[in-house]
Amino acid sequence: QVQLVESGGGLVQAGESLRLSCTASRITFGACTMAWYRQAPGKQRELVATITSGGTTNYADSLKGRFTISRVNTKNTVYLQMNNLRPEDTAVYYCNAHLFLNDYWGQGTQVTVSS
Repeated sequence: QVQLVESGGGLVQAGESLRLSCTASRITFGACTMAWYRQAPGKQRELVATITSGGTTNYADSLKGRFTISRVNTKNTVYLQMNNLRPEDTAVYYCNAHLFLNDYWGQGTQVTVSS
């Protein structure tokens, strides 16, 4: 069974940084398009960033310049570097792996940004 395990969330103050990690197992990680999503209380889950197997990245327009997605295939891990965090970035952040027609999700990691 495919497993995605996120880590790195926590409570930070506005302006600080966090790096989230997601490590995958039981999947051909190098072939996956990986993504980060987030869901704030009372809101729909939204796409944060994606990175293809070839390393092409894409970001939500509102997050460009502050967030950076990257991957290390030898570690089966995708990262999300989040800089200059704002209170509105508070959400549960989810890792997603897309392979062929299948989507797999992690359990989520909470990020809370205080003002």
